[in-house]
Amino acid sequence: MNDETFLGHVADELAALPGVRSVTLGGSRAQGTHTPDSDWDFAVYYRRDFQPADLRAIGREGRVCELGEWGGGVFNGGAWLTIDGRHADVHYRDLDTVEHELAEARQGRFHWEPLMFHLAGIPSYLVVAELALNQVLRGSLPRPDYPEKLKETAPEMWRGRASLTLGYARTAFAGKGQVTEVAGALAIAAAETAHAVLAARGEWVTNEKRLLKRAGLRGIDPIIAGLAPESLGQAITAAEELFRT
Repeated sequence: MNDETFLGHVADELAALPGVRSVTLGGSRAQGTHTPDSDWDFAVYYRRDFQPADLRAIGREGRVCELGEWGGGVFNGGAWLTIDGRHADVHYRDLDTVEHELAEARQGRFHWEPLMFHLAGIPSYLVVAELALNQVLRGSLPRPDYPEKLKETAPEMWRGRASLTLGYARTAFAGKGQVTEVAGALAIAAAETAHAVLAARGEWVTNEKRLLKRAGLRGIDPIIAGLAPESLGQAITAAEELFRT
């Protein structure tokens, strides 16, 4: 089947699951930045009674995780499937949680959560960003603008985390020549700073794949590439200067 037929077929299949109220297409395909090899990112928005077993019962090849298996929090789990030869991710989105985080974001409030494959972790307003950027395929969902209050609070939090990350690297690792730990801290602090930059602009973030480029922070690459045990403190200083620009 062609892409259009595939999209409609999967949307219908997911929308028919018990408890599902809406289905969206996310990621690069929703934003028009995909390549022919890009995965298909779907999300099912449910109200309380969604069960992954119902998704598993469809019988698609792949792995269907339980609710909360990805650590709980706002990123509530999902599935990695192969459908008609295409790689498809299905994310679970609890509407009660999403609506709560939307209300919080409008007041400039959010919290930080760890999440695998995200160097800096994620802000709870990630699920609000998805509302703003994803394409609704079935059902209806709000499409929020970037809250003005969030532009004020988010940059301060992210820059504070970056400062603490670099400060710890300087005191705990640099003097001991621990290159690996400093490299990790620089990468994390760069991602944290990038979140701050984009939040100040009012630009949504849903993942870290293009985060540094969007924030103009790819200058961290030569700093990390040039790390040497005897000059780790200098590298941290160079990163601090880059992050202030």
